[in-house]
Amino acid sequence: MKDLDAATANSGKFRDPHVTADGQTRASVALSHPETLWFNTGTLCNIECANCYILSSPTNDALVYITRAEVETYLDQVTARGWPLREIGFTGGEPFMNPQMIDMAGAALQRGYEVLILTNAMRPMMRKSVRAGLLALQADHGDRLTLRISLDHFRPEVHDRERGAGSYDKTLEGMRWLRDAGLRMTVAGRSVWADSDAESRAGYAALFAREGFDIDASDPGQTVLFPEMDETAEVPEITTACWDILGKSPRDVMCASSRMVVKRKGAAHPTVLACTLLPYTPEFELGETLAEAERDVQLNHPHCAKFCVLGGASCSA
Repeated sequence: MKDLDAATANSGKFRDPHVTADGQTRASVALSHPETLWFNTGTLCNIECANCYILSSPTNDALVYITRAEVETYLDQVTARGWPLREIGFTGGEPFMNPQMIDMAGAALQRGYEVLILTNAMRPMMRKSVRAGLLALQADHGDRLTLRISLDHFRPEVHDRERGAGSYDKTLEGMRWLRDAGLRMTVAGRSVWADSDAESRAGYAALFAREGFDIDASDPGQTVLFPEMDETAEVPEITTACWDILGKSPRDVMCASSRMVVKRKGAAHPTVLACTLLPYTPEFELGETLAEAERDVQLNHPHCAKFCVLGGASCSA
């Protein structure tokens, strides 16, 4: 039904990679300054959200667990290609469901990268072995390790509406452990609610002050408010003329600075995608190697317009 609704809302749009529905040249983005390489650790998750763009759940293994050896293969390619990366990001699913998550983060940290792990801070992160691993990584690498916590709203009833009853309290429990352990954390919320940006940030600021969390609610890098990714919403196509009209540059879009590695169920090898938001769209699969993934990306999807160009959002820190 979602695919049908999306096709109806954007009838005639996003069909030709190079030309928009009204015959204009579609905008494209070059990998101009690679800063972040993402690894999807697998789509399995301990919860199932009401609206998860990647459809993570306790049963969805469409993207299987990636391994430390596979991560290191791509880190070797980064060196060989001379990519000036700053950050290695891990997303899921819930990354701490992957039994090699600590080892993969350690491999990236040992090479001098900053590491960002996206987590709901619930039971998978709170296992004793995982907590011990996080403490060891922090002791060796300090603030180069950051955990971004998915806290959809500062009010528990709104957060739980998305993630299930009791999830807010479990996430806060994990955040309190991170606080007490001295691990660096940031927060990712959603801007889909009725609150304005200022109201949302004020609400998060009050929560952080009350809990003693060292997170700046006014800093978009520490408290990220993501626009909702609804493929059924009608959005404009981005043409080459839009950059000047909007006062934006292709360098500002996420695919100018990042790529994501995934491993599909049944595949012999991982593959590289244009971005983190489109794991199931074949058009945005660039090849198995970073060399293949250096080609330009055509902005031929509603997410390209709403989330990245018009929303100005980025999954990176």
